[in-house]
Amino acid sequence: MAVTPSTMLPLQSAAPDFSLQSTEGRTVRLADFANSDVLVVMFLCNHCPYVKHIDQGLVAFARDYVGKRVAIVAISSNSVETHPQDGFEQMVEEKRKVGYTFPYLYDPTQEVAKAYQAACTPDFYVFDKDRKLQYRGQFDDSRPRTENPPPVTGKDLRAAVDALLDGKPPSPMQKPSIGCNIKWQPGNEPRWFGPKLG
Repeated sequence: MAVTPSTMLPLQSAAPDFSLQSTEGRTVRLADFANSDVLVVMFLCNHCPYVKHIDQGLVAFARDYVGKRVAIVAISSNSVETHPQDGFEQMVEEKRKVGYTFPYLYDPTQEVAKAYQAACTPDFYVFDKDRKLQYRGQFDDSRPRTENPPPVTGKDLRAAVDALLDGKPPSPMQKPSIGCNIKWQPGNEPRWFGPKLG
């Protein structure tokens, strides 16, 4: 398992546009979230142990921000050529099984992942009302396959979202997310796809 950190897209970057199919079969666009004060974009996949480790934390996170003008969307960009378990039909089942209440979108060309400079699953981005990047990094400090990992709370992501809801900038001290590298289609690897942490 290759361990990969976030690229840490520069703060204040504009949210890249997207138009992708959701597991409900409808097209979801960045513009669909225009009425939300905060937008959380997550890059996930079905099989990654780092995602599975926090999946119920993500469910709780989404539940806790219902009605707070926070939009949440997840995107899967893994190659189905190399990882068919991350295919669209499997995403539909994963959303049902885990209980995700936010849109789960499929990025078959991987162009959206490239636009966000997403590197790993999970990878998190928080944008303000003007869709400028205010946070990118980890959900929290908990990791799978470590001895006595701390509980999954989502404290880092929650702190960033809460700050924006309070009209304040999140702390600039932001830790990269760490997870499995996005599984790029052969020959489609981005320029930042390089050495891993382990």
